[in-house]
Amino acid sequence: MPIYSTIIGTGSYIPEQVINGSFFAHRVFYENGELIPKANDEIIHKFSEITEIVERRYADDHLLNHDIAVIAAQNALNDAQIDKESLDQIIFCHNFGDIRHNSNRVDMLPALAAKVKQILDIQNPDCVAYDLIFGCPGWVQGVIQADYILRTGDAKRIMVIGAETLSRIVDPHDRDSMIFADGAAAVIFEGKTAEQPIGVLAHKSQTYAAYASLLTMGKSNNPEENNNNLYIKMNGRKLYEFAVVTVPQVVKSAIDKAGLDISDIKMVFIHQANGKMDCAIMKRLFKLYEATEIPENLVPMTISWLGNSSVATIPTLIDLVLHKQVKKHQIKEGDYTVFASVGAGMHINAVVYKF
Repeated sequence: MPIYSTIIGTGSYIPEQVINGSFFAHRVFYENGELIPKANDEIIHKFSEITEIVERRYADDHLLNHDIAVIAAQNALNDAQIDKESLDQIIFCHNFGDIRHNSNRVDMLPALAAKVKQILDIQNPDCVAYDLIFGCPGWVQGVIQADYILRTGDAKRIMVIGAETLSRIVDPHDRDSMIFADGAAAVIFEGKTAEQPIGVLAHKSQTYAAYASLLTMGKSNNPEENNNNLYIKMNGRKLYEFAVVTVPQVVKSAIDKAGLDISDIKMVFIHQANGKMDCAIMKRLFKLYEATEIPENLVPMTISWLGNSSVATIPTLIDLVLHKQVKKHQIKEGDYTVFASVGAGMHINAVVYKF
């Protein structure tokens, strides 16, 4: 019988620091080297209106990215109720490694996955721990990587972590800094034989390198800053246009590969980047199927209170839904779902999963 990659445990870490609009009230925002000639209250209100982000979460100052990942990983192990020594791989998806509070320097050595394995005190040397850098779609790509390995039978259980502390790599003089947040989540996949397809059914990935400049690293918007720091930068309008056109096509390719129709999909776990953008993506996806009405409660959203934590958004969302922490959204056995993301690269990916 074929082997399918199935979820057996999930866990997340949501930072306790709630950052609302007032946190940015005294920021000095620049654009194209010039002061933005608007009151901060107006900037903050307009930002929330466009993105649907009202709050976001920041990790406590003493916690590094691998620290919050350990918490999520332990929660996933507790949920799965398995021996940690039975893990064959730990795939840690992130983009900036460990960044200390009030620093702009990235630490990626040793791999954050190895740090997680060390703190969890996993002694098994056959548990291989490594990192995956793939922009915001990193966690979904980690799932795809895990699926390829589990299907060979060379591994039985793989933990895929998504964690990031984006609050430490943003430019305080860039209003786009209000999008980003911190968070961590982990999902454990197990290879199981089954007569009927379950778990990961299909996936699709694409890279549009010609559009890589839409989300990259750059200097501060403040023309007087000369410390050579680099911050995460994005062309929000162009990224929005790119995502709305390309993401629906990738999602449809994955659904088609699974032999399903959009009407079969009961829930879409989409990267929490921009509320209005995600809505536009879904409308375009349904249009590809010549469908005009999007079912109610198809797309759970957490962006309004968690912001954009990059690789952590989708696994966090899955964990919250599975543990009934998102109102009006519940998964039942046999439900077909989609995980979909877009981000730096520009990378796009989608996974079709049957619970």
